[in-house]
Amino acid sequence: MRTTLPSIPSYALSNGEPVASDAALGALPNWDLTALYADMDAPELRADLERCKTDAVAFEERYKGKLAEIATRSGDELAAILADYEKLEDLMGRIGSFAALSYTENTTDPQRQKFYGDVQDKLTAASVHMLFFVLELNRIEDAVLDKAAESAALAHYKPWLEDIRMERAHQLEDQIEQLFHEKHVTGAGAWNRLFDETISASRYEVDGQELAIEQCLNLLQDSDGAVREKAAAALSKTFARNLSVFTLITNTLAKDKETYDRWHKFDDIADSRHLSNRVEREVVDALVEAVREAYPRISHRYYAMKAKWLGMEQMNFWDRNAPLPKADTKVIPWDEARSTVLEAYGRFSPELAGIAKDFFDKNWIDAPARPGKAPGAFAHPTVPSAHPYILLNYQGKIRDVMTLAHELGHGVHQVLAAPNGALMAPTPLTLAETASVFGEMLTFKDLLAKAETPEKRKIMLASKVEDMINTVVRQIAFYTFERKVHELRKEGELTAELLGEIWLGVQEESLGDAIKLNEGYENYWTYIPHFIHSPFYVYAYAFGDCLVNSLYAVYEEAEDGFQQKYFELLKAGGTKHHSELLAPFGLDATDPAFWQKGLSVIERLIDELEEMDQAS
Repeated sequence: MRTTLPSIPSYALSNGEPVASDAALGALPNWDLTALYADMDAPELRADLERCKTDAVAFEERYKGKLAEIATRSGDELAAILADYEKLEDLMGRIGSFAALSYTENTTDPQRQKFYGDVQDKLTAASVHMLFFVLELNRIEDAVLDKAAESAALAHYKPWLEDIRMERAHQLEDQIEQLFHEKHVTGAGAWNRLFDETISASRYEVDGQELAIEQCLNLLQDSDGAVREKAAAALSKTFARNLSVFTLITNTLAKDKETYDRWHKFDDIADSRHLSNRVEREVVDALVEAVREAYPRISHRYYAMKAKWLGMEQMNFWDRNAPLPKADTKVIPWDEARSTVLEAYGRFSPELAGIAKDFFDKNWIDAPARPGKAPGAFAHPTVPSAHPYILLNYQGKIRDVMTLAHELGHGVHQVLAAPNGALMAPTPLTLAETASVFGEMLTFKDLLAKAETPEKRKIMLASKVEDMINTVVRQIAFYTFERKVHELRKEGELTAELLGEIWLGVQEESLGDAIKLNEGYENYWTYIPHFIHSPFYVYAYAFGDCLVNSLYAVYEEAEDGFQQKYFELLKAGGTKHHSELLAPFGLDATDPAFWQKGLSVIERLIDELEEMDQAS
């Protein structure tokens, strides 16, 4: 029931012009946020912030306490009110998206920090007056609402009405919901900001250079083992220096979530996430069980092979993402990355490539890694009346190209779902990863087909297996870590030492004996943003990867018509349950065997690598 600013997944505000960068990368694009607002001082922004408050107050005065009567009288009238509510949601989403994206450009800039905080305060104050709407709709009797939905205008919103109906069992009295809503800014929202700003401001010293976190993490993929070790030591040192802050943040947010869940009568610590994902707990449990059972067949087996390739009996943790011997470690310029992904998308569907091309041509991507910029990568949908934006920290690795393919998949999905409107465009996380992982698979298959020698094919296969392990095995290990942390937090605060022990335990289980978890690795849980911003989000990656593995197998065997069904899946946004969307492909995520199908794709790639090893 909590409504907040869009989550996060620099210098002056970007105007979309290419910026000077490393000559090997070429000119990297900055995004152009003027589709939202011209800048943080724009008169239009100030006017819209004022309009939010005025319109929200008027909306509450006009309709609070009257929805049941209106629903009994006229479905068309209730639909018109819903349309007004949706317009307000879009307006508030536009403002919130602009504030969030501006903040991610440089989370250490005091001006942006203040702007982001002030916008949060103002939107929260406005949205308080809209909070009654969903609560009151959920108190209308089913028979009355069903009768009203016979109106064609209200029937349009039926998927959204059914969605909010699922939250009815967890709904509290209006004043208590309002308190949770208002306290978010000074509660979880504030701890989220502290995490972001601490991560962005932290520096990691390697050979006398002070690096931002993305630059240092990038060195863990260096071909020189000594460089990887130095980067790992720098990360460990700074993580240890910030350990007390991250321990406090983790304890506070876990307790905050436990309080929210207890008041809202959620039985399991992850049930609120399952509900927001519109996925059954049993389906997620089956996924987690299948992946954990597959650890020995997938990650343990692969990393044992990789250790042998690197000439080691046991790899250090900083060798996990090391390039293979003879791997091409050249820097991939931005233009080459762009053409690689667009060509792969285009071979599947010219329409898909055309939508993706807009992100480049219209400056919807912010690619450079800069001091203060939010780490990682994301695609932000903003609102249906605008368009998505993509943030990257592009540094020219093959993984950066795959990340571009991934985030473009999200962006295309968000563009296609936008016509559903502000209420029904958002896709549950379990399906939100479909287009992104599918985009990666398209790009990988395209690159694999171009491999000129068996050695290059082997390197490509190994790279894909590593990406899949990072997406499936690593994310389920993250989910297992979160579950342990949140369960134990019910009994009291967790020390940094205990958090480190839990982290090492789940990593040892998932990675196997081929990787040595050296001293310093116990604190690597501290930098994972999903633990902070989106508790239990991480299983969505594994869900999406296994789903896409099965979906891609259908594509390879399908005759004409797959692309059209795929587009229909993406266009649905949040209007359909995963079972309804997967049915046209003959897939069923509630079938326990479904997850094994997806995992078997990874196993077959490892089988091929083993066969190549034996043949050489």
